[in-house]
Formats: sequence, C-alpha cells, structure tokens
Amino acid sequence: MNPPPATDPLLTDPPSGGPLEPERLADLAAASRILAAQGVVDAFGHVSMRHPTAPDRYLMARSLAPALVEPQDILEYDLDSRPCSPAGRKSFLERFIHGELYKARPDVMAVVHSHSPSVVPFGLVRLRLQAMFHNAAFLADGVPVFDIRDRFGATDLLVSDGPKGQALAQTLGLRQVALMRAHGSVAVGPSLEVAVFRAVYTEVNARIQHWAHALAAGEPLAALDADEGERADVVNQGAGMRAWDLWRAQARAANGW
Repeated sequence: MNPPPATDPLLTDPPSGGPLEPERLADLAAASRILAAQGVVDAFGHVSMRHPTAPDRYLMARSLAPALVEPQDILEYDLDSRPCSPAGRKSFLERFIHGELYKARPDVMAVVHSHSPSVVPFGLVRLRLQAMFHNAAFLADGVPVFDIRDRFGATDLLVSDGPKGQALAQTLGLRQVALMRAHGSVAVGPSLEVAVFRAVYTEVNARIQHWAHALAAGEPLAALDADEGERADVVNQGAGMRAWDLWRAQARAANGW
C-alpha cells in the first residue's frame, strides 16, 4: 500500500488557539472603531490583540476599513501571520507587523499600526517626537524611526513579509512606539486598552509638539524626561482605563453592541 501523500504545512491552515469570549471579540472590534473615531486611523490602519490563552496566536480584523469592523470580522493568525480559518476572507497585507512584534516581544499583548497625520512628519525630520505631557509619558524613553530602505533599499514602504516585520521589531526594541519613515507608526502595549490609549495619545502628543515648537521659536521644549515618563506611565496604565471605558461606551452606543 502506498503511503498517503505528505501535507505541505505551508498550504494548510494553522490550528486555532481556542475560542474567545464574545465580549473580548467585541472589544477588539470596538478598538478599531475607537481609533477611527479618535482620528488615529481612517480607511487604513489596524489593531490586533494577542490571543489571551494561546500566546502563539493573535487576532485582527480581516482587510476592512477600521470604522466598519464588526466582531464577526475578526480572524485568528499564528505568529507567522497565517490565518487559521480565513474562509475566503482577505487579510491585511501588513499583518506581518503584528506577527513579528509578538514574536520579538512576549510582553506585548496588543499592537496598533496607523498613519495618523500629526505623527508622520516626525519620521521625516531630525526633530524627534518627545513626551509633551503626562498622558504621553510612554514616549519619554525615546521614539526610534524605522527606515525600511536601510535594510531593503527602494520598496513600496509596506511591511509585507516576515523579514520586514523583523526589522521593524528590531528598531522598536523595548520601546512602546516606533515611527516608520514616510509611512506611519506602531504602538504596543501590555493590553488592548493600553495599546489603544498609546496610539491615541501619540497622535495628540504630536499635535501638541507641533504647537509647542511653533511657540518656542527655537527655544528648547520642557518635555518629560525618562524618569518622569517612567513614573507617569505607571499611573497612566491604570488611569487610562477611564478613557477606554468612555470610548468603549461610545462605540457600544453607536453600534448597538
């Protein structure tokens, strides 16, 4: 008898890490809508969450404008960013941002990728993004800039495969936000709620820095230093839930969840 033909693992959907509570799926869908409502994403951008009981899996919406995401749009991926049960649903091209960051940072439980307009300029100039106020304390330990051409030459600027995602993860290191030259940024957190908070306040902080720099007329800015940032960020990770509760309630009310 001939042995059964070998199965190519690359052509087989990876198994699921297990079911998720419906409420948590709704939270992830709400996160997409919150980021849209707060001006962090528009038709583009995405947010993901590590699977709460299977750290080698993550969850993210199918390729869809963030403001349209519903709980049923959430797909599960392994850390190579292969969908577990796509059922014909299209994935984001830049999902490798998420998979490679989860591989590199076991402490990261959620990732936001955005092109928020006030942030993008800081990836193009020598002036570095700094923590302007306490809600943006997570920026005080530095915000590196990922320039995809340093490793890959001329590209379409998209992090569309594993090696590009790995290079981005190396640039981020242990920090919470990295800029992507001529593209956007990533923000990470120890929870979905904290990652969303950081993505929102990275955009708010960038606007404040634009204003402060204009007012300063060349004088240095009194930004938070690393010690202040560390102390304030500890507080924010708890107090920031107030913002999440407000934003989540608004998303529920708007969508009848």
